[in-house]
Amino acid sequence: MNETLHIKRIAIYGSTGSIGTQTLDVIKAHPDKFSAEVLTAQNNAELLIEQALQFNPNIVVIGDEKKYNEVKQALAATDVKVFAGEKALEEVACMDCYDLMLAAIVGYAGLRPTLKAIEHGKAIGLANKETLVVAGDIVMQKAVEYRVPIIPVDSEHSAIFQCLVGETRNRIEKIILTASGGPFLGRKPNYLVNVKREHALQHPNWSMGAKITIDSATLMNKGLEMIEAKWLFNLEPDQIQVLVHPQSIIHSMVQFEDGSIKAQMGLPDMKLPIQYALSFPQRIPSDFPRFDFKKINTLTFEEADLKTFRNLALAMEALEKGGNLPCIMNAANEIAVFAFLRNRLGFLEMTDVIEKVMNRVPFIEKPTLQEYFESDGEARTMAADIVQL
Repeated sequence: MNETLHIKRIAIYGSTGSIGTQTLDVIKAHPDKFSAEVLTAQNNAELLIEQALQFNPNIVVIGDEKKYNEVKQALAATDVKVFAGEKALEEVACMDCYDLMLAAIVGYAGLRPTLKAIEHGKAIGLANKETLVVAGDIVMQKAVEYRVPIIPVDSEHSAIFQCLVGETRNRIEKIILTASGGPFLGRKPNYLVNVKREHALQHPNWSMGAKITIDSATLMNKGLEMIEAKWLFNLEPDQIQVLVHPQSIIHSMVQFEDGSIKAQMGLPDMKLPIQYALSFPQRIPSDFPRFDFKKINTLTFEEADLKTFRNLALAMEALEKGGNLPCIMNAANEIAVFAFLRNRLGFLEMTDVIEKVMNRVPFIEKPTLQEYFESDGEARTMAADIVQL
């Protein structure tokens, strides 16, 4: 039998971001197991071109239509098909040229292509947590309807997923999502009020894109992960706990009804959960650095400071109330982070913006997909007005 039949074809949505580039590293290390068939980027035409020349995918999509000609001309001597625009992202998601979508587009923009991929029976490696935060009920319902596996790529959710393998019939008492605490662990508001962009982008353990790094610094990232976990693992809010673990060695834990706890551990390296999602249900060899218990002899844990890091408290409120509130919160957060990264908003002011928008946009208990889209738009407009973008 032709060996190429065994190669899993990957569509990387968001190939120029932190997760996307690391996914390509994993594919490059295992050319006998994976191929990059689709690469997409929003703005970074230069890196997308470089990736396409190296990996020779079937298709590339540049989200910014103004950069179409630049990409098209650069790849004119290749067989790579070039498309542009939001609609193209959705249309390519429906094509038969790939087996698994690695969904790594940052933020709300990843929702529509992911839904299209699910509707066309594609397995999803989910690195975009906002997809489930915004419309988790609809996304998971469609995954069941189309019998599509959703394999989490976030290190915390991958850890939970790995701990649950072989435990299908056993009831989860609770899951424990670990948080590094970000660069401002232990700091109080009188310090945080003066925090600037460059301080917030210095994460102690992980190398990530700007948006997720800021979310980690405010602990919003952990709030988004709690909401994502609810949908991924079919949990109630009181079954989801957050614990600050500064060393980032235990990536998360599951406690079962007999009281026993399973943890997934390793050095903080996103390539491991990426590779696991691509190769699942198999584990394949890697040359990733190994954790050595002799070198790190202390693992510590503490409660999150909800009074200082109020974004996490707001996310817990959204998780509890449900409906379109997580969608509203996520949209306001994306605008607030955008403004902070452009020095238009202070670090603690991001929380104020999110809270105002959550209180003002009308609550819908059981939204349709269209109502989610409308809530998102309304929340963004309101947040932008508050920030005066």
